[in-house]
Amino acid sequence: MGVTASQTAPLTPGRYRHYKGRDYEVIDIARHSEDDSLLVVYRPLYGEGKLWVRPLDMFIEQVTLQDGTQVPRFALIDPKDNIDER
Repeated sequence: MGVTASQTAPLTPGRYRHYKGRDYEVIDIARHSEDDSLLVVYRPLYGEGKLWVRPLDMFIEQVTLQDGTQVPRFALIDPKDNIDER
């Protein structure tokens, strides 16, 4: 069973935009069975839409662009509540 974001970290399920421009849906937070690390379960909103996981720390980190600007790797653009209403 997944670990809900509200139990773990500042991450809201919903639609996120990757800093390179593509959109993804964050489904939930999961816990790794061997080391208890937290993983974000998400899917791209393009292509096959298969499920992916990424370490939570990496998902929420800032990345540095070529011009030196720091931006979030993934930015929330639409909370899950709004996605479900569509």
